[in-house]
Amino acid sequence: MAWFYLLRLESGAFYAGATRDLERRYREHSSGNGCRTTQIDPPVELAHSEELESYETALRREAQVKGWTRAKKEALAAGDLQRLKQLARRRN
Repeated sequence: MAWFYLLRLESGAFYAGATRDLERRYREHSSGNGCRTTQIDPPVELAHSEELESYETALRREAQVKGWTRAKKEALAAGDLQRLKQLARRRN
């Protein structure tokens, strides 16, 4: 099992990631040891997470969401699937 996660950072930006251990990875980001991005702009919350069947699947989901607009990430974090679908249709 693995996780895709979305962090809301202090600046209001989002950080998307994938991991096999969500709790450990969040602690790393919060302590400044997760990556350069969260060292400079620390997380304020775990905005969204999804448990997936493999790490490879989590990495694919991370890549997918990284390409999304901020509005789509906001909808995902809010759990607003209807808004997410509307935003997806606009681009097509």
